[in-house]
Amino acid sequence: MTARVVVAGIASGVGKTTFACALAAAFAARGRRVQPFKVGPDYIDSGYHTRAAGRASRNLDSFLLPHATLRAVFARAAARADVAVVEGVMGLFDGRSSADEEGSTAQVAKLIDAPVLVVIDVRAMARTAAALALGCVGMDPALRIAGFLLDRVGSDAHARSASEAIEAATGLPVLGALPRDDALALPERHLGLVPAVESAPDDAFFARLAMLAEGHAALDRIWRIAGDAPPLPREEAVPGPVAPASRARIAIARDEAFHFYYEDALEVLAASGAELVPFSPLGDRGLPDGVQGLYVGGGFPEMHAAALAANRPMRDALVRAVRDGMPVYAECGGLMYLGRSLEDLDGRRHEMVGVIPADSVMHRRRLTLGYRTVSSLRATPLLRAGETVRGHEFHWSELARPLAPDRAAYRVAERSDALEGYADGGVLGSYVHLHFAAHPAMARRFVESCARREALA
Repeated sequence: MTARVVVAGIASGVGKTTFACALAAAFAARGRRVQPFKVGPDYIDSGYHTRAAGRASRNLDSFLLPHATLRAVFARAAARADVAVVEGVMGLFDGRSSADEEGSTAQVAKLIDAPVLVVIDVRAMARTAAALALGCVGMDPALRIAGFLLDRVGSDAHARSASEAIEAATGLPVLGALPRDDALALPERHLGLVPAVESAPDDAFFARLAMLAEGHAALDRIWRIAGDAPPLPREEAVPGPVAPASRARIAIARDEAFHFYYEDALEVLAASGAELVPFSPLGDRGLPDGVQGLYVGGGFPEMHAAALAANRPMRDALVRAVRDGMPVYAECGGLMYLGRSLEDLDGRRHEMVGVIPADSVMHRRRLTLGYRTVSSLRATPLLRAGETVRGHEFHWSELARPLAPDRAAYRVAERSDALEGYADGGVLGSYVHLHFAAHPAMARRFVESCARREALA
């Protein structure tokens, strides 16, 4: 399968997710197998893609993943579908820095040799949209922009005016124009959209998106554009062991509070010998039977802090597991949960698990966001001392007090080698999200670390 199209935008918040979901839902309603993707490290948009397409969305991040791995991740998943719909990140050319294209939608589109449709929010403009479109076309001649999509159109006359200006300036077609409709707005909060696992619109919402795409987008032309993409070069599979050296049952937190995981990262863990056993820190009273390790990913523990604190049986079970030597990996929200306390956005303090000597505090105006290059300061369940990997941070909380330097997990290159995270024995906790597909040795080491422990009865 080579049919593919990238839905990019001139900025964040211009309607990329709405258009990507609308196209995915419309093609799926026509009986097509749609594989959705999200450029960059975002976990939340992917949940909406999954609902729209009926197939798990995957991330394509050209900073976190080696380029050959990114292409292999894309090719492997896309081969099982009729068309790939790829939603971009931020603006089309925005990435890790302003100096180059690394991590940008433009770079990923070129890596997978895909045509690009650029979304422009034309609210309060008409001919000026042509200037934005022309700038995108001229920025990088190697990028194959195939057309434009307009969001928040006020009327048919407004759509014609903006479309005529764009087509005259660029020579490229406007292939869709969605009307301004507050009912199409997806719910948002401090990290962007509210995750689909918590309060996704119902099936009727995605059916409405499909109908809007049928009525307001040139679906047949978009399908032809996607199908005209050239054949993908043959890529080797994502690196990973053919026959795992070890096997282990690993409990993985998955509920409304914890659900930030990369689909391909979990597949690498499984290929490395992990049997991932889901559990709910919110609703379960203990860990699953027979598990030998624990993985608590990111999410929104601050939105469920009272319920997490109230589940004392689960907190006690986690304390016992850590005292018994179970290897633990906790990312971002997982770090907050395994700490001593969490202060929510209203200033209320909630007792957490307490196996990491950290107290986290939520802020409304202090966002930590960016790619990170981290070097492991000591041996952990994932890394050997001195190993360097790439990751990403995105959080509105911080630790009330720095952790002890002699228990820090990493040095962070982008922060002048500042210390970050916590590592002690078999416990590793950090605000930095890592990607097992980027460095499969992490997955193998984690499984091996867990396999050496006796199963929790």
